[in-house]
Amino acid sequence: MSAPPSSQLLAARLLDALPQTQCTRCGYPDCAAYAQAIAQGEADINQCPPGGAEGVARLAALTGRPATPLNPDHGVEGPRTVAWIDEAWCIGCTLCIQACPVDCIVGGNKRMHTVIEAQCTGCELCVPACPVDCIHLDSVSGARTGWAAWSTTQAREARDRYQLTSNRRSRYAEEHLKKMEEKAAHKLAHLPELTKNASGPELERKRALVEAALARARAKRDARS
Repeated sequence: MSAPPSSQLLAARLLDALPQTQCTRCGYPDCAAYAQAIAQGEADINQCPPGGAEGVARLAALTGRPATPLNPDHGVEGPRTVAWIDEAWCIGCTLCIQACPVDCIVGGNKRMHTVIEAQCTGCELCVPACPVDCIHLDSVSGARTGWAAWSTTQAREARDRYQLTSNRRSRYAEEHLKKMEEKAAHKLAHLPELTKNASGPELERKRALVEAALARARAKRDARS
């Protein structure tokens, strides 16, 4: 009799069985985190509305747990939806772009945004992010729901886009923190001339402010490493 798979291997298999919409309705920040939680016995297998009943069955087969109905606390199984933006109301705030886990919304600051429909996973995360309520969802799969409305190929492509988007945003965050740290360090090293030759208590007050900013920047960078 073969040994049960390790938690790490099981998590990888479970991740392959998830639809990769990255919608967070399962209660975890992404599909990978949900898969890891299931593998470690910290989450049930019925928390993924996009996967629906078929998704629960796939997770049950991998874990050996009984297939149970989808937990309504996490949503209900439904058709595949895609987002679209009402151009007449879009104010170009970019908040939806930041919320999209697969980077399928294009546009610039104070410029009209649009959704690349073929890449949209229907995660719905852009909807609450919009301050003017100009993002809407349309069903594109008719009566087909869950995995019947979403293919393995689409899941794989969505997973790849999510990984690329996550990596790019992580690099940007690292670069931003590094720049902030360098800026604070430079200001600290040249404090007198940058503060109009302040001296005494005023110089020390400003030094303390810059040192605190530098400490925060370093702490944030260390927390990411």
